[in-house]
Amino acid sequence: MPRGVSGKRYAQAIFELALERDRLAQWDGDLEVIDQVLRDDEFRALLKHADVPIGDKMRAVDAVLRNVDPLVRNLVSLLVTKGLVDLVRDLRAAYTGLLDEHLGRRRVQVTTAVPLEQQELERITRFVTNLVGREVVVSTDVDESILGGVVVQVGDRLLDGSTRSRLDALRNRIHSEAAAPGS
Repeated sequence: MPRGVSGKRYAQAIFELALERDRLAQWDGDLEVIDQVLRDDEFRALLKHADVPIGDKMRAVDAVLRNVDPLVRNLVSLLVTKGLVDLVRDLRAAYTGLLDEHLGRRRVQVTTAVPLEQQELERITRFVTNLVGREVVVSTDVDESILGGVVVQVGDRLLDGSTRSRLDALRNRIHSEAAAPGS
């Protein structure tokens, strides 16, 4: 991929087109489909392979993405032609960020040691919604290494209520008190 090329520029352009055509949500879904399709290593390799004629690549894109809006499909064709297929994930993330900003919502990552039950997830979602003062879209992750509790990432803010962080803080306090002179 050429240096300095970012999916953000393409995301801005397609976001403005989607806004103009009142298709923000549809194109968000289309970009998700494209991102999923391009996670297939063989298909992505076909689109990037120098020995595959561009016409064959375009037919493959049209066949696989036939249910995607033609303008979004044209974007993929442009990226294939320019050798920028690897930008799709970055483009999708940037588009989603623009859409979230437009709709006034925030993305939140919640990490727990065990999977959350629906009731717990709803309680955490309400808490974080009240905390940030806007709609949130929660993604969950399970990380057994935190031992218990919950870690919530909202943008660059981290709320760490994990058992591991509490144990680490206690360990550090014990070490500093033990190392203090005159103890």
